[in-house]
Amino acid sequence: MSIPSTVVLEQRLSRAGIRDVVTVEPVSGGLAALAGIAVREDAPPVFVKAFAETYDGDAFVAEAEGLAALRELGAVATPEVLLANRELLVLSLLQPRPRDETFWEQFAYALAHLHTSTVHPRFGWHRDNWLGRRRQINTWAGDGFAFFAEHRLLRWLTEPRVEAALEPADRAALERLCDRLPELLPDRPACLTHGDLWAQNVLATADGRAALIDPAVSYMWAEVDLAHLWTTAPPPESRRFFDVYAEATGLDDGWPARMPIIQLRQHLAVLAQFDDDWGAAETIRATLTPFRAGT
Repeated sequence: MSIPSTVVLEQRLSRAGIRDVVTVEPVSGGLAALAGIAVREDAPPVFVKAFAETYDGDAFVAEAEGLAALRELGAVATPEVLLANRELLVLSLLQPRPRDETFWEQFAYALAHLHTSTVHPRFGWHRDNWLGRRRQINTWAGDGFAFFAEHRLLRWLTEPRVEAALEPADRAALERLCDRLPELLPDRPACLTHGDLWAQNVLATADGRAALIDPAVSYMWAEVDLAHLWTTAPPPESRRFFDVYAEATGLDDGWPARMPIIQLRQHLAVLAQFDDDWGAAETIRATLTPFRAGT
């Protein structure tokens, strides 16, 4: 019989020395970890997350570092990190994002500032971190096309779920696509990216500014962030977000056509980690169709 997620979180908090918890209210929406809001006797409530089983990794420490980088280098609002260790991440509590267009337009300017103010000469990060439950390889590279091919696309082919879902023709098509990346995508500089930027990871501060959670940061193409938002059904009130971002960054009109190729990275990551891939395998095959032999 499995232990309820709230009990697991209470136990981890107690082991970390936080023993004034009255109750833990579960939070839905996350895919890789247990999450909840811990109501405390002697302090404000906090957001807490942990993995269900004991986990020999530094995902939460890396996540805390990513939040700090976004805040300190890119001036993006993030929650305060109250505790981060191998078992647990405890953050200050954010607010649900408001359902209005102004919020998303302001976020577009904030994301544009992040991407344009953190241009970097190399691709990668000073350490590996995590995308969900899988390691994100961030070995430094000077060539963005080679970095994206090796560490963001082809690296998923050895994952057991990906091997089972994709046929040899699919894998060969992905390799052909990688060989042609310089023809398919513009040569863009690296900048600090959130790395897992879908709408669920956009919340709000108490004063209504956009605040980001759950990063997998690296210096990468800005369009990695844009593609994730573009292809994961952002809410209707975000309809002006992309136009505002494009205007603020000087993005060319052809950017939407590139989104399926760039988002292959995220679809492969989903396929690698979850039994229900939410259509990822089908989307991957459709995107790879032009790169199959004989087409």
